[in-house]
Amino acid sequence: METLTTRGRAVRLGATVLGLALLLLGTVHGTDDDFPFGPFRMYSTSDPPDAPAPDTRVEGVDRTGAVVSLGQEATGIRRAEIEGQQSRYAADPSLLRTVAEAYAERHPAAPALVEVRIVVRWYGIEGGRPTGEWTDRTAVSWETAG
Repeated sequence: METLTTRGRAVRLGATVLGLALLLLGTVHGTDDDFPFGPFRMYSTSDPPDAPAPDTRVEGVDRTGAVVSLGQEATGIRRAEIEGQQSRYAADPSLLRTVAEAYAERHPAAPALVEVRIVVRWYGIEGGRPTGEWTDRTAVSWETAG
């Protein structure tokens, strides 16, 4: 077994200090996007027992006026991908065009979509239990040009 050189010890110590500094900085100022150097808060927090619970979905309206569910089966796009980028869609609703294109590719015989929207259904909760009441809110909407 060889002995570690002074330079080797210094490099390892420096890497350790840098790693610990990144962990500390990420813990104090980081977000989930900084994982593994930032906190992963998905399961470390909870909502108050009376806070409404959101359920996000994507739906479209075709040229006949019918509302079409644009979930993973219809588009190949997972709901988590939509939820994770919802702020991007809100900033630029035209990004929802990709959802319409994915639907059209999978359903070429279906009537064309004239609108795609992200809708959040807020379920009422009291004392940690569902009340049976809910409200829908359209978070983002995009209409086709034609």
